[in-house]
Amino acid sequence: MKAYIFPGQGAQFSGMGLDLYENSPMAQEYFEKANDILKFSITDVMFEGSAEDLKETKVTQPAIFLHSVILAKTLGDAFKPDMVAGHSLGEFSALVAAGALNFEDGLKLVSQRAQAMQKACELQPSTMAAVLGLKDAVVENICANTEGIVVAANYNCPGQLVISGEIDAINRACESMKEAGARRALVLPVGGAFHSPMMEPAREELAAAIENTVFSAPNCPIYQNVTASAVTNENEIKSHLISQLTSPVRWTQSVQQMIADGATHFTEVGPGKVLQGLVKKINREAETASATFNTEA
Repeated sequence: MKAYIFPGQGAQFSGMGLDLYENSPMAQEYFEKANDILKFSITDVMFEGSAEDLKETKVTQPAIFLHSVILAKTLGDAFKPDMVAGHSLGEFSALVAAGALNFEDGLKLVSQRAQAMQKACELQPSTMAAVLGLKDAVVENICANTEGIVVAANYNCPGQLVISGEIDAINRACESMKEAGARRALVLPVGGAFHSPMMEPAREELAAAIENTVFSAPNCPIYQNVTASAVTNENEIKSHLISQLTSPVRWTQSVQQMIADGATHFTEVGPGKVLQGLVKKINREAETASATFNTEA
């Protein structure tokens, strides 16, 4: 069975999407539509902006979403997923690609999400850190016993977790992780504690937008970050999307469940190859590939 997976923040690169724009009239149409919806020329930043320009939250999230969704659309009849999943932001790309959300609504929600997250980051200084070489339970236990807000935020693959929370609490937890034998416990250059209770203001803001958006049943099951299980009911999808900002990304568990449910081949749709690397670390037997666009589209 074929699984299609969609990357999240951090996959962006200068020049992303330009090959799609130049080679596909359909892609060009979608990119121009995106400029109109966002009310600024995101294509200029994507195609010509520096890595620094692309780091701006209001740009990063829509840019990755656009690259992934437009690439999926250019695949035409070749895009026949048995299941889909997306890492954090990538869940929105997966939902549009699977027909649960239309392009315009998906882009508006991603843009609102980015801005709400940015605002939440500015309310209170917070950060994230990567922890390598410890079992999940050890990381969870250290977080639970560290003073202040610090939680496991991204279960990326066995032995690779990201923790999220208050700056002092993250620093304390990193010291404890090293003492417990972590190969690395490294604070990341991010502006906020994503997928933690500190995103509550953003969750509330996004909840209203999601509740007012029309969702449909997807064409195939989506394995959502919050539950790591197959979901097809649009009300459940909405509820999990709302919870996603303050809940961990259960990527390891999602991939394991997809494999248990019959996935043998994972195609990454969007910029970079990060998710393919994670899938291989979760299960060496799984086949992985990058989606390549159809120039006829």
